[in-house]
Amino acid sequence: MPARDLRGELDAFLGVHDESLIGFRRDLHAHPELGFVEHRTTERIAERLTRAGLVPTTLPRGTGLICDIGSGDGPTVALRADIDALPLPDEKDVPYRSTVPGVCHACGHDVHTTIVLGTGLFLAGQAAAGLLPGRVRLIFQPAEEVMPGGALKVLEAGGISGVDRIFGLHCDPRLEVGQLGLRVGPITGACDKVSVRVAGPGGHTARPHLTADLVFALAKIVTELPAALSRRVDPRSSLSLVWGRVQAGSVANAIPDDGVAEGTIRCLDEQAWHEAPDLFKSLLDSVAMAYGVEAEMNYVRGVPPTINEETSVDMLRDAAGQVLGVEAAVPTPQSLGGEDFGWYLESVPGAYARLGVRTPGSTDHVDIHQGTFDVDERCIGAGVRVLAATALTALWDGCRASADQAQAQPVTA
Repeated sequence: MPARDLRGELDAFLGVHDESLIGFRRDLHAHPELGFVEHRTTERIAERLTRAGLVPTTLPRGTGLICDIGSGDGPTVALRADIDALPLPDEKDVPYRSTVPGVCHACGHDVHTTIVLGTGLFLAGQAAAGLLPGRVRLIFQPAEEVMPGGALKVLEAGGISGVDRIFGLHCDPRLEVGQLGLRVGPITGACDKVSVRVAGPGGHTARPHLTADLVFALAKIVTELPAALSRRVDPRSSLSLVWGRVQAGSVANAIPDDGVAEGTIRCLDEQAWHEAPDLFKSLLDSVAMAYGVEAEMNYVRGVPPTINEETSVDMLRDAAGQVLGVEAAVPTPQSLGGEDFGWYLESVPGAYARLGVRTPGSTDHVDIHQGTFDVDERCIGAGVRVLAATALTALWDGCRASADQAQAQPVTA
């Protein structure tokens, strides 16, 4: 990147826009919308981008949008934000508390959206001044919380067509504002949903030998399959089956004729994720057969693991050092939580980072997906700084790589 005072430019931009960005985030927080019904949210984002002279395009389903900044010359870098909320009540006593009963931005998507918006506004100014060496695509994605994720709708609409690299941030209350959690390789896990319905003839609990003891069989499925799965794959894949619902019968002295168990399968390895459905089915059939019941599996594919590319992580690290300080980038652990950003990384290189949102020095331990979740809003400025610097770093590196490649081409008469 050419010599310039990027930190000073961002400070000047945020000095003017920081208050309005916080207001934008609070407005989204007060009016949360669930996946694929984010109509108001989409309208608010489009309105703000249009006011800045940009031309956003709403996705075919009617929620979420894409907006390009800059010319078609040079590389294209995408920045992604997820815009949907969670079906949870907001338990905070704040002026911007959710006005929608049972719906809350408890995962920080309002913050992600505001950061990508603010980054877009800054980069639009750079483009107008002729300082953007390529194109930046803003992706405001719907339904991240809805399996298998709204990222697939973005892909279906051609949302990353022509994109050379993609980046995303996610709020992390374990990190303080000003910190950026980075990891090369898997940073989140694959997540699938599985449902097992077990059927048998039923009968009296006094005579289990004359029927199939369905509850006992279901208990064996629930207890034996997690252990069996973990022994059939490489332990480094962290393949994990955890049940969330088990139900059978209605009275104490009758063996029921059906029962159900539902849970999630998570892992960090892409190959293990692809093999999991067939492996689960074979283990389920063997246990069910041993106890004389029939077992039907419904396996719902969720999201792949999010696997960060090393060069993209280095770009995030360099950017954080430029605009937040050399100590800003910190290691972050792997997580078995699911994130549909992984779908993008199956198509283009990129990286996903964790943004510190906890007030420095605070001892609070509020996690995401809780009705009490909130952020120190200074994280918005930190996020804008990081994504803007990352986008510019990626664009200039892409231009340099193209120039080197062109120079390496043989000259023919």
